Amino acid sequence: MTPHVLRHFCASQLYRNGLDLLAIQEVLGHSWIATTMRYIHVQQTRVEDAWVAGMERAAKRLEGLAR
Repeated sequence: MTPHVLRHFCASQLYRNGLDLLAIQEVLGHSWIATTMRYIHVQQTRVEDAWVAGMERAAKRLEGLAR
């Protein structure tokens, strides 16, 4: 376990617990958001949940147009 690995873990946990990317960028001291994004390892279930939530929002919008 190295300090660098712990930074990746910390960034991923902060993101998982709801902290936004810009806040994590500030905590890690990165100049570029792209660097911060490389530190965050997103769990597959989070990607799937975001996909489902997006599809549900789209379906609700389409329902509103059909009325």
